[in-house]
Amino acid sequence: MRAFQLSALALAAAVLVGCASSDTQDSIPDVPEQQLYQQAQQSLDNGRYSAAVTQLETLDSRYPFGDYAQQAQLELIYGYYQISNWESARAASTRFIRLHPDHPQVDYAYYMRGLAAWQAGRFSLEGLDLIDISKRDLGSTRDAYADLGEVVRRFPDSPYAADARQRIIYLRNVLARSELQVADFYLRKQAYVAAVERGRWVIEHYPQAQGSDDALAAMIEGYMGLGMTDRARETLAILIHNAPDYSRLNGQTFQPRYVGGSLSLEG
Repeated sequence: MRAFQLSALALAAAVLVGCASSDTQDSIPDVPEQQLYQQAQQSLDNGRYSAAVTQLETLDSRYPFGDYAQQAQLELIYGYYQISNWESARAASTRFIRLHPDHPQVDYAYYMRGLAAWQAGRFSLEGLDLIDISKRDLGSTRDAYADLGEVVRRFPDSPYAADARQRIIYLRNVLARSELQVADFYLRKQAYVAAVERGRWVIEHYPQAQGSDDALAAMIEGYMGLGMTDRARETLAILIHNAPDYSRLNGQTFQPRYVGGSLSLEG
């Protein structure tokens, strides 16, 4: 089965757009289950993913309890992924997980659900650093973070777990960066309580993210704006301990961006 044949990296690098096909379920002859499945396999092998999807959907509809039903449902996840139908890929994955929670390849369904969400959150210029996706709607990115986290937690020894872990690191940094941009907005608007809460959220939920030092800085500046000097110094001590070379530190003195003055650990 392709879930075994394709590594996680091969899945991520595979061509996402299949050949267009005018096939519909109604146009597919009424043939035995095995023959229809073999036709779908041939379409997949030839890169005719749209045709394969139609054939697999037909197989699923005509023979929902047949000998090839479970295998066809897994192949259908892959087919949807290959034609860039992320929503259907996620729905098919969720359906397989619900129907076959103990299947030996259910880890593949979890992984593909996360991978489809990952793709739904990307856009073509991201790799050129022309678009900062942390400034966009991150709904799909959060879904990918949660789904890939399920792979790592439920199936730590899965062949897909290593790739899931690497993607989680990236997603965690993106999500933390998004929260910090909101914190920066609140600081500029002098909404200091909200800025502190955003910084704390990053520390609590993305403690290993690259932006954790920026989160502490946002909290320090928020506390300064609130006149909570003791809390600001407590947080400053953590920042100095964690990142003594942080760009807004001058020794033990913190330089805020928007709040007047500076803050020294020594008072």
